[in-house]
Amino acid sequence: MSNEKKPVRIALLGGGTVGGGVIRLIHGSADRLSSRVGAPLEIAHVLVRDRAKTRVPECDASLVTTDASRVLEDASVDIVVEVMGGADPAKSYIERAIAAGKSVVSANKFLLAHSGPSLVRLAAERGVDLAFEASVGGGIPVIRTLRDALTSDQVESVHAILNGTSNYILTRMRAEGLPFESILADAQRLGYAEAEPSLDVDGHDAAQKLVVLAMLAFGAELDAAAVHVEGIRSIDAVDFRFAERFGFNIKHLCIGRDRGDRLELRVHPAMVPSTSVIGNTNDVLNCVFIKGRALGPCLLIGRGAGEMPTAVSVVADIVDVATSRVEGKAGSSTRGIRLRERRLVPMEEVESRYYLRFDVADQPGVLATVAGALGEEGVSIEQMVQEGRASAPSTPVSVLMITHLCREGAVNRAMARIGRASFMKAAPRLIRIEGV
Repeated sequence: MSNEKKPVRIALLGGGTVGGGVIRLIHGSADRLSSRVGAPLEIAHVLVRDRAKTRVPECDASLVTTDASRVLEDASVDIVVEVMGGADPAKSYIERAIAAGKSVVSANKFLLAHSGPSLVRLAAERGVDLAFEASVGGGIPVIRTLRDALTSDQVESVHAILNGTSNYILTRMRAEGLPFESILADAQRLGYAEAEPSLDVDGHDAAQKLVVLAMLAFGAELDAAAVHVEGIRSIDAVDFRFAERFGFNIKHLCIGRDRGDRLELRVHPAMVPSTSVIGNTNDVLNCVFIKGRALGPCLLIGRGAGEMPTAVSVVADIVDVATSRVEGKAGSSTRGIRLRERRLVPMEEVESRYYLRFDVADQPGVLATVAGALGEEGVSIEQMVQEGRASAPSTPVSVLMITHLCREGAVNRAMARIGRASFMKAAPRLIRIEGV
C-alpha cells in the first residue's frame, strides 16, 4: 500500500501576471514543495475572464475556465488562491470559498484594506486560513514577520516605502534634477508606471498596504478612507536640492505609530536623513522599518512588485496553508489575528519637524513677517536659508526653513496666514521630516 498522501488541490482565481508566476513556481519546484508540505500540490482550476488569452506554457489549458461556480463548488478543492484583484467579484468569491471550508490565499491589497477584518473573522469562525503575504511588499516577508516572528513583541512604529513606482520617480528626480512629469513619462515608457498612474503617484496604493500592515502591527480595525494620504506630484526638483543641503533625501513614506489609545497612520512625502537605510532605498525597491518595544529596530528590503516576487509570497502562503491542512491544523494562523477598532490621531495633532518653503518677492520685511507668523503659533525655527537675490523684481526667491518639533495644526495656521501675504509668489510648501 502506498504511503503517499493525496494531493492538496488548488484553485487559482486569476491567470494573469501573478497567477502565471504562481503556476511556474509550483511546477518548477514540485518535488521540493511536496516534501515541505508532506503532500503534492496540484492545480485543479484556473478561473479567468478570457479563455483565449495566452497563458504561461506550464498552464494546462484543460484547467482554464470562466465558470466561477465550477471552481468554487468543487468539493475536492482545498485552497483557493485569489490573484484577480479589485473588490468585486473577488470578495464574494473569497466569502464563498471560506463558507465552503476552503482556505484562502490572497494578494489583494485593496480588498484586504477595506474588508480584511470581516474576512479574517469569517475565516476564524469557519476554522480555515486566510493568508495574504503578497498583499504588501511583493516578495518581502513583512506580513509573516509581523504575524509570527514578532508575536511576542509590541510594535511601536512602522516606517515604510511601499510603492516602487513612486520610489523610482523620486530616485531619478534626485539623481537627474528633472521635474516629476518628465520622469513619470519615462517610467510609463519603461513599464514602471501605469498609463493611469494615480493609484501609485497619489499615494492610494501605499495607503492600502499601510492599512493591511496596521491589522498585523497594531491589531487595528479601521476605516481605510480615514488615513491621511498625499502623493508625490507636488515635489519639485528644487526641493531635492534644498533637502541635500540640509542633509536629507525625499521619500514617499507610510508611517504608523501606536499612541496608546489611538494610532497615527499617514502616507506622504517626507524628508529622511540621507545617511539612513530608508534614505538610500532606491529605484523600485520597497523597505519596511519596524520598531518593536523589546526587539528594537527590524529592517526588511526587497522587490515590492512584479510577477515573480509577488508569486514567491503567494506560493509561500500556499505552502503554509497546505501544510496546516495536511497536519490537521487548518485555521491556526487566522485564529491568532486579534483585531479591535482603533481611532486615528487627527493630522492637526501630529507632531513632527517640518521643511517649509516660501517663494517670495525679494523685498524688505519678508523674513520678519514669515518668522513672526510662525512664532505667534509657537513654531520654533531651527535653520533658515535664503537663496541669493532675485535677478529681476518679478523673480521670486526661495526662503527655506527647518522647524523644531511642533504640532501640524500650528504650522498649518501659520502657513495659511503667510500664504495670504502680498509678497508670496506661490503657495507655501511643507514637507514633514522623519528621523528614521
